[in-house]
Amino acid sequence: VQMVESGGGSVQAGESLRLSCVVSGYTINSDIYCMGWFRQAPGKEREGVGSLDSDGGTVRADSVMGRATISQDSAKNTLYLQLNSLKPEDTAVYYCAATFGNRCGSRSSALDYNEYLSWGRGTQVTVS
Repeated sequence: VQMVESGGGSVQAGESLRLSCVVSGYTINSDIYCMGWFRQAPGKEREGVGSLDSDGGTVRADSVMGRATISQDSAKNTLYLQLNSLKPEDTAVYYCAATFGNRCGSRSSALDYNEYLSWGRGTQVTVS
């Protein structure tokens, strides 16, 4: 399975971005899954942003609640993260991740990077 993120960039505070994650080697909706977004700022631990599973259940971290929407387009085999009202503290490398054959489980599991097996290489988001 390969996952490739795109859509990052440099933006001003208050603006929005939509990140995309194209999945290859696996067809979304062919089986149960848990897919998520994570981010890592310099010098900080990777943290969960949110998740979406095959039942349509979503989880979002408190830090992005009300500003983030996670969705998927099975026709494009793509996962999305829409992040609005961006803040400087949102600056980080954003990664998509997935685990197939399982749903996301509890909220803590959905936001735990140890629960995910497949990862993209990340896309940089810088907010100033």
